[in-house]
Amino acid sequence: MFSRIFFFLFGFGMMVIGASFLILYLNLFTIGYSFLDYVNFIIRRPETYYLIVGFIILALTLILPGGKKYEFYL
Repeated sequence: MFSRIFFFLFGFGMMVIGASFLILYLNLFTIGYSFLDYVNFIIRRPETYYLIVGFIILALTLILPGGKKYEFYL
């Protein structure tokens, strides 16, 4: 149970980091970048992959089954 909460929060944090970098990079439009230049730039930045990886982790924690069958009993 605690591992699911940890991975959920970890994925959410990575999504927040990735989305904030995407928003920060929107300032490139003010210095004359076109939309294709912007997309080309964010594809090459490793920080923006956090959004995709965070979404995958978040989706897996919500979709994969959990429960008592994975816990150990003493």
